[in-house]
Amino acid sequence: MPTTAATAPRVRARTGGPQDDSRLLEHILGWTLVVVLAMLLTQTGLV
Repeated sequence: MPTTAATAPRVRARTGGPQDDSRLLEHILGWTLVVVLAMLLTQTGLV
């Protein structure tokens, strides 16, 4: 029986985005962005 597109295993294409194993770095950069944004809003008097 031939393999069709519906039964073929799906392979995820790599798009050059962040790797799945960089969760710690992703969290650190995310929280850094939150803190910098909060400081900016506080200094400009928008909060």
